[in-house]
Amino acid sequence: MDMTTQNFANLFLQLGLENDDAAIETFIKDHHLPDAMQLYEAPFWNEAQKHFLAESLAQDAQWSEVIDHLDTLLRK
Repeated sequence: MDMTTQNFANLFLQLGLENDDAAIETFIKDHHLPDAMQLYEAPFWNEAQKHFLAESLAQDAQWSEVIDHLDTLLRK
């Protein structure tokens, strides 16, 4: 069982991205999603990241809430 705390810093770590506050803020500022695109379909993810995001959402996994929040922030 994964005991990792589900927050943005750890989500970015799971995705293999820099996970300090400044890096997360920059990522959100620099990446945006059109309304019709699913988060995991975005061109800025690699295949492993897409798979992790899609699988987590499909299984309503422990990361789903944080992923949904990221999705919302990337649409603003």
